[in-house]
Amino acid sequence: MGTGVSKNSDDSSAHGSEEREDQGGGQLFVSLKMENYKLKGELIPHVYGSVPLVGSWDPSKALSMERESTSMWELSFVVPSNHETLDFKFLLKPKYSNSPYIVEEGPNRQLTGGILHGDRRSAVLKLTGDEILEYKVFIKADRVSPFDLAASWRAYQENFQPSTVRGIPDVSINSAAETSAENGSSASLELDLEHYVVPAPITSANSGLVYAANMTENPRSLSRVGIFSKSDGSSGTLHHQRDTGTSADRTATSMGMEVIVPDLAKLSTGSGLLESKSGGIFSTLQKQEGHRGLFVDRGVGSPRLVKSASATTFMVDLKHDSESKNSMPAAAGAVAAAAVADQMLGPKEDRHLAIVLVGLPARGKTFTAAKLTRYLRWLGHDTKHFNVGKYRRLKHGTNQSADFFRGDNPEGLEARNEVAALAMDDMISWMQEGGQVGIFDATNSTRKRRNMLMKMAEGKCKIIFLETLCNDRQIIERNIRLKVQQSPDYAEETDYEAGYHDFKVRLENYEKVYEPVEEGSYIKMIDMVSGHGGQIQVNNISGYLPGRIVFFLVNTHLTPRPIFLTRHGESRDNVRCRIGGDSVISDSGELYSKKLANFVEKRLKNERAASIWTSTLQRTILTASPIVGFPKIQWRALDEINAGVCDGMTYEEIKKNMPEEYESRKKDKLRYRYPRGESYLDVIQRLEPVIIELERQRAPVVVVAHQAVLRALYAYFADRPLKEIPHIEMPLHTIIEIQMGVTGVQEKRYKIM
Repeated sequence: MGTGVSKNSDDSSAHGSEEREDQGGGQLFVSLKMENYKLKGELIPHVYGSVPLVGSWDPSKALSMERESTSMWELSFVVPSNHETLDFKFLLKPKYSNSPYIVEEGPNRQLTGGILHGDRRSAVLKLTGDEILEYKVFIKADRVSPFDLAASWRAYQENFQPSTVRGIPDVSINSAAETSAENGSSASLELDLEHYVVPAPITSANSGLVYAANMTENPRSLSRVGIFSKSDGSSGTLHHQRDTGTSADRTATSMGMEVIVPDLAKLSTGSGLLESKSGGIFSTLQKQEGHRGLFVDRGVGSPRLVKSASATTFMVDLKHDSESKNSMPAAAGAVAAAAVADQMLGPKEDRHLAIVLVGLPARGKTFTAAKLTRYLRWLGHDTKHFNVGKYRRLKHGTNQSADFFRGDNPEGLEARNEVAALAMDDMISWMQEGGQVGIFDATNSTRKRRNMLMKMAEGKCKIIFLETLCNDRQIIERNIRLKVQQSPDYAEETDYEAGYHDFKVRLENYEKVYEPVEEGSYIKMIDMVSGHGGQIQVNNISGYLPGRIVFFLVNTHLTPRPIFLTRHGESRDNVRCRIGGDSVISDSGELYSKKLANFVEKRLKNERAASIWTSTLQRTILTASPIVGFPKIQWRALDEINAGVCDGMTYEEIKKNMPEEYESRKKDKLRYRYPRGESYLDVIQRLEPVIIELERQRAPVVVVAHQAVLRALYAYFADRPLKEIPHIEMPLHTIIEIQMGVTGVQEKRYKIM
């Protein structure tokens, strides 16, 4: 409540009036406490005394103290800072009767300007007989401004005001408009909603504009400088190039990259060492004959790569950084509890999970992998997406013809297995540095390939195969055309039909050798992408995280539909800069609610299956109330972050009255939990059912919620790191349209006020 005020009792009267004038603008919040009092029958501590506290030495008018904890009793009150000297004493008596009562021994206590005269720090009370009780007492006075007191009282009073939406059921629908003619013109919008579109942030959720595989992890073993060298030291050429008007023996030099690939079968058994310098740090690497280099240095803190006894694999010595790297998810609640259990009880390899995609081309593997990566990252798991096609393009170029993918082409088969091994090695190395979930994205269409991956992962991570099967020819045809349009493999192909025919031949080559998954732990998604039924089969799946993955995949699909995110209209607490609360919307907020209804009517006029989701707080329900013709559902999970004891305060008040809490929040807004309230990680945990339901919905959804909640929801769709969530801009009176579909996620923003 501010800084304690003290006065020197020896101050001369010449300064008295000056001090009184200085203190006159404030009030003193006085707290009297008695410690370790144990109830004696019905006797409880009281305080009585002179003006301005009680104004009577009549014990029947004494003020009772309230139990603050099991061992502490308190009485607090407010007096002017220039109050008259307060005489008082402690006494014991029943709360609802006046006898018996026992007054403390000794002279009266005197309080002046928040300072207690004398050095008595205990209260002595004599019971009947010779029994004497002695308790420690504390007296504290803090300066508060009249404005703080008025604001606290106003917030206290507002908490007792009845809710204006109390009678609205959790699920409702307005059948007729409730707007009046006088505000209809001010709430109307332009016929063309594009008039209100504003630029989205650079980090917006526009993954749908980028080929999904290009957003995966960059290969560690491939660097983009110098000249490509094959393992035998000769100049690298591309295999089976399509004729696009360029030279058939075009080397990777034109791509401006160096490919440094370890041939695990030809690793040197000698003890020669090679030193690589990166950022002033030297790391020891194994030499390899016939190579220009074995591994690109992974930078400061990169682990030493130590030759294992098998002569074909590497083991990573993580002695120097395994202790500092946290392999626990940045999460709260169930996710954190499950991670602790897995760490303590599960096998060592189960601490790292590899989701290995299996399926023919054009079955939505990369898109499914991208969605799963986004979901797991949002839950707090350190997750990375490794796309083997990206490795292949970097090592062998983007101009491979369908012959490169023939099952009877030993050169092409060896090249594809080589890049798959490189990607798997990179993923395992990242896991051993602390990574938790790796998504391995490739066709992996034969048992031989999958056995190779399982052998590489043995003792290092747990593999779950995720097979995507699709028998819908229309969906396959759509995916093929998208692939030809977007894939870098056909970026230089000017003839669309030629690219389309080449990809169809490539698909036939894979179909000839395809072997469905029947080994190990696996999840099969059969005709799930449409969102209309389908099957999901699981085998040997256990544990919290694999279970969450199955649950997510059951509810996800590729049906295009928009999701609209918007904050409630401006509330009265927004005007006052107060956090939390359950206030109604302001005049500006009411105008926005009408404009929002107008927007929804125009934008979703042909989407009668759409729904409106709000929190259970007044400001979101009132904002959505003018929207007609759509069902409205209240979600408790969409309520604003719980500010606990800070609810109803401004940030300036928190800074002034709770400086330690203010600084703690400033240091780490993601993990900071308000006293008796929530953190952003807590909010993410309670929003998981909302995300699952948004993924499951096939019709548009309008979410009217709050700043912290919308930050967390938006971060999921935009794939923003957890640490950025508390800082995402989420302005009032703005609508964010998230378009979900087969090409990814696209974002558009409307500023309608």
